[in-house]
Amino acid sequence: MEMTVRFPQGLIVEAEWKNHVIRTDQPVKDGGTDSAPAPFDLFLASIATCAGIYALRFCQERSIDTAGLALTMSMERNPEEKRISKMRLTLTTPPEFPEKYRPAIIRAMDQCAVKRHIMEKPEFEILLEESPAA
Repeated sequence: MEMTVRFPQGLIVEAEWKNHVIRTDQPVKDGGTDSAPAPFDLFLASIATCAGIYALRFCQERSIDTAGLALTMSMERNPEEKRISKMRLTLTTPPEFPEKYRPAIIRAMDQCAVKRHIMEKPEFEILLEESPAA
């Protein structure tokens, strides 16, 4: 598996992955044009959307109506470490959501692959390679 990354202009960075181009930029205050989400914003969105898809599939597999299903993610920041110290995912269920499934849907969301890769972190290796002479 290999993802290709390009640098088309300014601070825009594009990653090509599985027939998709994922474009990022930096906010104007950081020298970018704010034409796309920043890489860290995509990281945060990947956590929320991953938990969301687990909740959605949980309901769909049990024929539970998903009208009114919603998820929010809030974050607490540690100002000394300049990083997020806590993420809180809150799932809002429809009023008719079965009580017996409440613990199970939380367990399903806890299986999010993005979260699991953070909790069971992969090894990172950073290499440097010279491009061939033209």
